[in-house]
Amino acid sequence: MLPDRLMQGYAAFRAGRYQSENDRYRHLAETGQKPTVMVIACCDSRAAPELIFDASPGEIFVVRNVANLVPPYSPDGEYHGTSAALEFGLMGLEVEHVVVMGHGRCGGIAAALREGGSPLSPGDFIGKWISLLEKPVEACRCEGIADPGERQHRLEHLSIVNSLAALRTFPCVRALEGLGRIHLHGVWFDIALGELHVLDEATSAWDRLATAVDG
Repeated sequence: MLPDRLMQGYAAFRAGRYQSENDRYRHLAETGQKPTVMVIACCDSRAAPELIFDASPGEIFVVRNVANLVPPYSPDGEYHGTSAALEFGLMGLEVEHVVVMGHGRCGGIAAALREGGSPLSPGDFIGKWISLLEKPVEACRCEGIADPGERQHRLEHLSIVNSLAALRTFPCVRALEGLGRIHLHGVWFDIALGELHVLDEATSAWDRLATAVDG
């Protein structure tokens, strides 16, 4: 049996959001999805893109993994979930924007900073996955940031920059970006404050996105 929390949540969804948006769900079922935005985000339960961007069903194509990482283009015949989702988003759905969204207090980032690259948990996969952060970790250490919190915050930013660079190793990404048909974005979400910071790739600056409630 499903956990009580999931059953209660489903009941609330059926009575609430589904009732208010049932026409939209039926339309999506009949015509298929056509989102214009793809978000590559972390699995962290505190940083759900659909909630942060107040998205309706069918608006955002989301792929989530540990630490919102993008592996480099590597068509080696192995299993590549994030790469497959990217390929489907670009070639199947023809999204116009790809957003890499990191967040504060990320467990994957914290694990990458531990001496020896200690993984989040024992197993066969997560250590290899976090090794994608080796270069940004080394860059972060070279900067000599003493405070652990500031060091993690810096790596959270650097990892997003690294994932954007990895995206551009995919031939389809380079081609579509060169034609102006897709746009890449980096954003970072502050869990404690609910703030979104947007990367300006031209200046490497991170600017907090202001809203009406910020005054």
